[in-house]
Amino acid sequence: MTSVLSDAHNFSVHELNLNVINRAPSNGDPLSDLAPHIAPGALHDSAERCDAPKCHPETRVAVQGEIYSWIVHGDQDPEQKMVKIQWVTGPAGTGKSAIMGSVADTCKQDGVLVVTFFFASYASPERRRKTAFIPTLAYQLAQRLPALKDPVSQAIRDDPLLFKKNLHVQMEALILTPLQQVTVEWKVPGVVLIDGVDECEAEQFFDSHVSPVSPRAGESIERTKDQDQLEILEVLREAALDPAFPFRIVIASRPERVFREFFNDKSHKSSFAPPLVLDEKYDPNTDILLFLQAKFSEIRRRYNLSPSWPSQEILAILLDQASGHFIYPAIVIRYITTSRHGSPQTLLGQVLKVKPSSGTNPLSHLDAFYTHILQSAPDPILAVKWLWIIQGQLPPDLFVGFVITDEVPAAFIVNLLLQTDNGDAEYVLGDLHSLIDVPPSDDLETPYRPHHKSLYDFLGSEDRCRPIYVGEMQCTEFLWGRFFDICSHNGLPASRPLDQQKFLQFFFNLEMPYIWQFPSRLNFAPSSVDWWASGCVLHSEDGIWQMFIRVHQECHWYRCSPACKIWRNSILRHCKKADWEEHVCHTISSIVPYQESGNKS
Repeated sequence: MTSVLSDAHNFSVHELNLNVINRAPSNGDPLSDLAPHIAPGALHDSAERCDAPKCHPETRVAVQGEIYSWIVHGDQDPEQKMVKIQWVTGPAGTGKSAIMGSVADTCKQDGVLVVTFFFASYASPERRRKTAFIPTLAYQLAQRLPALKDPVSQAIRDDPLLFKKNLHVQMEALILTPLQQVTVEWKVPGVVLIDGVDECEAEQFFDSHVSPVSPRAGESIERTKDQDQLEILEVLREAALDPAFPFRIVIASRPERVFREFFNDKSHKSSFAPPLVLDEKYDPNTDILLFLQAKFSEIRRRYNLSPSWPSQEILAILLDQASGHFIYPAIVIRYITTSRHGSPQTLLGQVLKVKPSSGTNPLSHLDAFYTHILQSAPDPILAVKWLWIIQGQLPPDLFVGFVITDEVPAAFIVNLLLQTDNGDAEYVLGDLHSLIDVPPSDDLETPYRPHHKSLYDFLGSEDRCRPIYVGEMQCTEFLWGRFFDICSHNGLPASRPLDQQKFLQFFFNLEMPYIWQFPSRLNFAPSSVDWWASGCVLHSEDGIWQMFIRVHQECHWYRCSPACKIWRNSILRHCKKADWEEHVCHTISSIVPYQESGNKS
């Protein structure tokens, strides 16, 4: 393999040496208070990312070498020598995460201090949001530079609410101030690698029990993902400008508007190295061809196929259809190696027969192939509904408040929620292994993992997936239908006690989507409502509040609906029975329409 160090010269890597100026005394592990607030899955070598994409050997050598050379040497332009931030960008499917993961591995292998955070919209909640971002960076720095441990620990003791503060305050307290309290001697800078910032979701801070609208201004008080992504960019720039911060920063993202505006802002453009754009300059076609040749060679060996398969003409067709996007050949190879519907030759023939409806979209062949795979499922529309709910959200055409708890549930738990009969999961998803990692049926721990975010970009665009598009209403109706069935049966009728226990812990913490379009969905039998309320008070106060808001939202100011009365009375009865705090019961009982309170006009 060609080394990414082939263009590097006149340097050597040394460990960072720190002399502590001011240490606070520590008791036990100084990082014990920090550890619960980090996102372990966001580290480049975490168990959660064990099957994350990496650059195939001999591919993306030039771009990896350029990033690595910038990390250890900086820019060759003397005026750029002290610049500490570089932006790596490219559209979906160009291999950004694979490149960042491979660069992280190379840095670690060569002794360059590397700190990472890999955001991902399809991963654990900590990787979807900014909350754990600064603590995770601080934890890694303190692990690699032990002299930072006590200053970091002292910062937490000094401000117990530190993890509730904004990112700027956290950066100052957990990283910059501790660095100022030590002397850092280094020959080669360390690096902070941040991938997928464009996938960071918005963190909401308003009370989930009230409307996200400001009564004073009449405007939404919900944060947008752009705001949180911009806060991350600003706090990284703030760190880079601090003389005590000796590390370079590489940020990888799609070229979304917030990133273009930030990195092109003339007022601080001098703070950044020239952006590294994953375009034709880095000859992606050569790398894609190498990838295809290597993968088809593996398939030939596995199935004892002719050395001439596939032909050079077919490779050229696949290369053209990729349009410079690595995600297309990756999906093709995964389809051929995981599908149950034919030999490799037959499956490749099916791939070549798939034709896009329009050639104007550079991802048209990928869209056509996604459509082909999904339509191979026995029930494509049902499969898409499952895929959205597995993702923990509904199609993004309208805002909905649905998330699957605060932890990514095991696949078998999701199966118990969505399937009407044992074996439904295999029926629905059995032909979709090229799109999503489906754990074995006896695996009770592993969650579903979509292979690439581009799948949900595709599913969320009606223009791109017309035949199989599923909107918010369809997903919401399906999910509430399953919720109704489970409550009607007072749980899972045919499951093992341990499965039932794990499932109910998950079920009562579900935050269900709003249903203002069809409130009749809440016309449950009183016995079903009683079963739900009696279980929910034992598992989730948030669940009680969320349901109460949903059943009450369609009521008139002067009269509650019959369904709302049943839910409210049952919830209140079981809250009191469970000895909930008096103010909770009082709040629920006090939300009574004017007419019901006896104050008639």
